Amino acid sequence: MSLRQMEYLVAVVEEESFTRAAEVLHVTQSALSHQIKALEREVGGPLLERMTRGVRLTPMGRAYFPHAELAVRSAEQARRAAMAAAGAESGELHIATVHAHAIGVLPEACLRWRREHPGVRLVLHEFATDQELYERMERGVADVAVGPPPKEWQGPVTVLREEELVLVVPRDDPLAARAFVTLKDLADRPWVRCALEPVLDGRLWLDIACERAGFAPRTAVRTQHTSTAVRMAAAGVGVLLTASHELTGLDCAAVPTDPPYRREITAFSRVALTGAAAEFVELLR
Repeated sequence: MSLRQMEYLVAVVEEESFTRAAEVLHVTQSALSHQIKALEREVGGPLLERMTRGVRLTPMGRAYFPHAELAVRSAEQARRAAMAAAGAESGELHIATVHAHAIGVLPEACLRWRREHPGVRLVLHEFATDQELYERMERGVADVAVGPPPKEWQGPVTVLREEELVLVVPRDDPLAARAFVTLKDLADRPWVRCALEPVLDGRLWLDIACERAGFAPRTAVRTQHTSTAVRMAAAGVGVLLTASHELTGLDCAAVPTDPPYRREITAFSRVALTGAAAEFVELLR
């Protein structure tokens, strides 16, 4: 089996179509199909199930695909690292992150990068949850990731900063006039919950914090993205704890908590950072 065949498989899975994958790879559909069939013969069974609308991985394909993807991504990263070591001022830098950091931490950094390194194009990979970010980084989806600190990570991890969480409420909410709030003050309030909430030892951080304050949070609505959650809180659907940078442009109040709650933002990668990746992390710091 060849790296090219693995690259073809990854493209078909990502595009969910032989036709679209062939277009992305700039090959004919017949050539693509021939290589996939050759790969399936070599591994000893079908990797893809051809359906009326699209394709999907077979059980054998699901077992094989993460390893093929890692091989393809690692080859891409190796090429970019070699170019960076040679002093290249062109090419691409792939960055993985969760949605909250994509809209909060990265825009200013990307603007500065474009001004200082106009020849290096940034490619952003956004994921819905921390766990998905970690899993895809293990499979080599990007050169560097920006997100919460991963546990038991084998590669380098750099702490970029700590961000303080604030309570989000409408401006006419009685809590908006307070100098600070405690979690006990919120025992009777409904909450806006988000899929991106931090997890500690298998439990959601907010559940642990509220339990220590003597109550269980009552959920009004649960969202997939932080940007949705902050808008729900600003509209008065429920209270929310989030980073202040996520409130830019919203008409709402951000109230500090006592004690203050903070979370780390880190940059991490599978291998030692070099070239453009190292410079981008330094810029973030």
